[in-house]
Amino acid sequence: MADESSLSLSLIGTRARIAVYDDLRSSPRIIEIESASIPDFIESIASTTYSEARALGGSLPYTVIREIAENFIHADFKECAVSLLNHGNTISFSDQGPGIEKKLLVQQPGVTSATADMKRFIKGVGSGFPIVKEYLQFSKGHLSITDNALEGVVITLSVEPQSSAGALGSLNNGLAANGAGALPFGGAQRHGATDSPPSSPTALPLPGAVADPSAGFQAADYPPSLPAQPVLDEREKRTLLLVAELGAVGPNDLVKRLSLSAPTVSRLLKSLERRGFLEPVARRKRILSNAGLYLLQEMGLQI
Repeated sequence: MADESSLSLSLIGTRARIAVYDDLRSSPRIIEIESASIPDFIESIASTTYSEARALGGSLPYTVIREIAENFIHADFKECAVSLLNHGNTISFSDQGPGIEKKLLVQQPGVTSATADMKRFIKGVGSGFPIVKEYLQFSKGHLSITDNALEGVVITLSVEPQSSAGALGSLNNGLAANGAGALPFGGAQRHGATDSPPSSPTALPLPGAVADPSAGFQAADYPPSLPAQPVLDEREKRTLLLVAELGAVGPNDLVKRLSLSAPTVSRLLKSLERRGFLEPVARRKRILSNAGLYLLQEMGLQI
């Protein structure tokens, strides 16, 4: 467990490394993540990993990658390393912290070792692994948690290779086909968490779901409770599409892409955040929330 006093420091006293395997027949490219404040350090690891994985053709969403990157706080950020393999569709996160003794237990909702000091920087409600596991089961992927060589843990996420551009294109076509009205939602059957993927993509609500997303939702709720037909206008649909494609975005990232003014984009982001489809991260940026991610999953697509 990380020493709480060390988390009070404004700057992480170490670097992280990302190994990008373009080809297993040659050495990986190494990207170093420089020392930074805890929120910026976590975001840099998550956003760089996401960008490099996408460049290789990977399909894991930023939201899922960030959930595991946040886990480095439990290792006091000791020897953080990320490896990208299989064209970005397999990502391993390793550290040399205290490790995870109860590897099955931590995959259950509400199980957490986060201290009060850690909760200044992460949600700390035991939602990370359940969110990741549910997404991977939906995507017919796999989550593994193993011990590192001497100390620490290795967490590996893997999904089947696919065309991310094709998935986003299909999503865009689906939105266009539905016009400016409601998105299709609530038609999928649901399943419980198992160690092997189900034959069809489904999901089981976890305890404590929030009934009305306009009042916000809790990070531990995955899949979140949502209205049968959340109504989004065309601008909101396009905004969610771009956030899904780009990962963490701020108003300036969307102004040109949406051909809208900065105040209009800012209002869009705030509206989607207020309704529970986006959540804030460092540097005034936003990412897909659990509800936003699940919304796209319910449409039968991996992002």
